[in-house]
Amino acid sequence: MLKKGTKIYSIITGCCPKCHQESMYSNKNAYIISDTLKINERCSKCDTKYRIEPSFFYGAMYVSYAVGIAFAVAAYVISNLFFNASLQVTFISIVGTLVVFMPIIMRLSRNIWINFFMHYDESLVKK
Repeated sequence: MLKKGTKIYSIITGCCPKCHQESMYSNKNAYIISDTLKINERCSKCDTKYRIEPSFFYGAMYVSYAVGIAFAVAAYVISNLFFNASLQVTFISIVGTLVVFMPIIMRLSRNIWINFFMHYDESLVKK
């Protein structure tokens, strides 16, 4: 499933969408809040420019809404349907999930957004 050369691989790992050889982010750890959204200007392996235009990643806000909803639904299903939690506990688990996973949600959204516009190019991979 997580095979190099697929969009899902680039989205989950946060690697360059063109060559899949290095991370787009200056720090791979999403939980270092000051570096969560710091993205490299270009890929050092294939020279792909990540910021296609100014404010390119504003579109990721729309994706982040959908990803946040997916995380909230997962929290609801786990807490309410699996554990039969009360409405209050379910609400707290949804909010807690969104707070705890916010750095992941932000990065996933950016990864999904850039993968709409860039595609893997096997010819860029140095063998």
